[in-house]
Amino acid sequence: MPLQDYMKLISVDDHLIEHPRVWLDRLPAADHEQGPRVVETDNGSQVWMYQDKIYPNIGLNAVAGKDPREWGWDPVRFDQMMPGCYNSNERLKDMDLDGVHTGMAFPSFPRFAGTVFLEGDDRDHALRCVQAYNDFHIEEWSAADPERLPPVVILPVWDVRLCVDELRRTLAKGAKAVSFIESPTPLGLPSFHTNYWDPLFSLAEEADIPLMMHFGTSGTRPFTAPDAPEATFIALMGLNSMQAMINLCFSPVFHRHPKLKIVLAEGGIGWMPWMLERADTTWERQRFWQDINQEVKPSELFRRNIWGCFITDRTGIGLRHDIGIDRILWECDFPHSDSMWPKSRKALAEAVREVPDDEVHAMVELNARELFHLKPA
Repeated sequence: MPLQDYMKLISVDDHLIEHPRVWLDRLPAADHEQGPRVVETDNGSQVWMYQDKIYPNIGLNAVAGKDPREWGWDPVRFDQMMPGCYNSNERLKDMDLDGVHTGMAFPSFPRFAGTVFLEGDDRDHALRCVQAYNDFHIEEWSAADPERLPPVVILPVWDVRLCVDELRRTLAKGAKAVSFIESPTPLGLPSFHTNYWDPLFSLAEEADIPLMMHFGTSGTRPFTAPDAPEATFIALMGLNSMQAMINLCFSPVFHRHPKLKIVLAEGGIGWMPWMLERADTTWERQRFWQDINQEVKPSELFRRNIWGCFITDRTGIGLRHDIGIDRILWECDFPHSDSMWPKSRKALAEAVREVPDDEVHAMVELNARELFHLKPA
């Protein structure tokens, strides 16, 4: 059964590729030499340079429109990508072709939660780079159609006070979501088991703005063997989202911040019922001798504070009532290799063909519209 025409697909996980002038157009001239800029290499590639370090991830798996036999991690030049990867007017055309109404985009060069700026020695300069990216996303990328390209901002995660300031600044400009780290500890930052992040979480509660935790924002990924093919990592990437969910549910975060909203991006949903069952069993049997909350089950926290995302997760769709239909969001992942572009609507219709229309509508549009405060289409 095709998706009903009245269902306007909202993807809560797409990606944009920053064009070469994002920072040059927004940083003071004195910052240009150390700021992010694209340079040509001797082998014909284009790479980012930031504070004298090379970052060869121009395309970052931006393979939409290519034959799968040509896929890899990284187109090495802008002319090897579809213009919709880095131009929002062209992105809207690609979305129209795909039958997608709304797309929320994570960054690429800054990494999905802006953690590349942790690596800059000059933190004042790094802060200006974060602000320049957010201004680009709000004033240029989203400006092409703010209703269809809602702004997702990043934060200067090395300092929670600066995070609060930048969130306040971008909220005033129309930010709809924050891309945040799934686990701070691997990045050398205070964990969710401390009270360090409380000022940020309190502001997110007050503003009712979700924190989106994309797979890999902790700087880690599943590991099996040093000589394992990349396919092992790609197949296992949901493990990061599992870890993030369990870590949060056994932390004080949701007890101190009962209205905080967390979205686990690109981790899938099929694993959630078993993981929640396991977490509850562990809590019921093991909580008495540990410094964890004694009153509320992890699954109760999940169903109050966490949302999961799927592309064509038939297992998760089949378990949707165990997860909670109101906890489920759809994602396209354009222009990455998990995306079904330009057949997202067709692939999604096949995945939900046995699901009642009202439940489909909630998962692919209405839940996201409510969560991110998006106006009706």
